[in-house]
Parts: sequence; C-alpha cells; structure tokens
Amino acid sequence: MIDNGTNTEDTYHTIETEQRAEFKVKSSVFIGTATPINSKEQAIERLEMIRKEFYDATHNCYAYRLGEKGLDFRAADDGEPNGTAGKPILFSIQKYGVSDILLVVTRYFGGTKLGTGGLARAYSASAEAVLSVCTKKPVYKTSLVRVFCTYEDVKTILKLLEKHAVSFEGDYRDAIEFTAHVFSSKVEQFSNELTTLTNGRSGIVTKEL
Repeated sequence: MIDNGTNTEDTYHTIETEQRAEFKVKSSVFIGTATPINSKEQAIERLEMIRKEFYDATHNCYAYRLGEKGLDFRAADDGEPNGTAGKPILFSIQKYGVSDILLVVTRYFGGTKLGTGGLARAYSASAEAVLSVCTKKPVYKTSLVRVFCTYEDVKTILKLLEKHAVSFEGDYRDAIEFTAHVFSSKVEQFSNELTTLTNGRSGIVTKEL
C-alpha cells in the first residue's frame, strides 16, 4: 500500500483529535471543546454529551462546519444575545481553515456582564484558544477504483496509481486486481491514460466516496 496525498484540489482539513482549552475574562470561565465530526448527527450527539457534562453551565454555545467547502454549517447562541456567540465561534473555525468540526464553548457566568462586544470577543478568543492546540489533518475527496489488468501491464498500472491515487493495494492471487482511492478530480484522466497506455486491455470500476 502506498500513500500519495499531494493533490490540493481534492484536499481539505479537519482536526486530528478532540481538544479542550479554558479561557477566563472578568470572572467568567469559557471552556472550548473542538471535536472532529463527519455528520450533523454526530455533531448533535457530541453536543448533547457536552451539555450533560457541563449541566450546570450558564451557556453551551456552538458552531459546526461540514464538507469540502464548509458550506454545511450551523451556529447557535444558546441564550446569549443574538450574534454574540455562535457566529464568532464559526468565524474562528473558518479563519483556522478547517471543516468537519464541532466547536462548543461552555460559559460559566462570573457575575460581571461583558456587553455584546465583550461577549463576541470572549467567544472568539475561547474558540481560537482551543483551535490553537489542535493539529490539522488532511481529508481527501476520492473515488474508490478497482483496476483489472494483465501481467504485462502491471508496471504501467503501478506508475499511474502512484501518479493519481491517494492509496492503493494489489491482489495477485487469481486475476490481477488493484483497489485504489483515486483523487476524484483525476478519475477521468486516470481512466483515459489507462485505456491509452494499455491499448484497452485494462478496465476500471469506480465508486465515489
């Protein structure tokens, strides 16, 4: 198996593992929790777990962002003045350049009001605090490709896979078959080059992931 994650066109980033950081301002405590996710359902499930963990908190404000371009998103103020919590959290996520992430900021009110501007800055700072301790992880947009070929074309196939695939592995037991994760934007080019270089002897079956 080989890994060739070099095509930025089909790559975006999430975070590697869940992280947590604490931020304090004027006696209020803000606890940021950043979690990698792959669906809305997973985001809501983790949000509910955090709410139960911090059941006595004043607020559990959050934002999540999903997908390659981050167009599937949601931000919620959880009782804070409109626009002072969820949006600053979301903007921090966008600024950090990641998707497939849930970021919850839990607030314990310390008795001193911060005002709308102060709240927005506090939630933004809390989100940035936890993001700063996160490690980015690449996510590849790929299609699953199965390649069938003859022995005489194995070297040619290997060169093509090294050029266009994120990862692949071969099965030489009966008929020769390679299973690969090819960058989605390169599947058509891969197929055309395969047909040309093997004179039509090799074929592929694809499935977008």
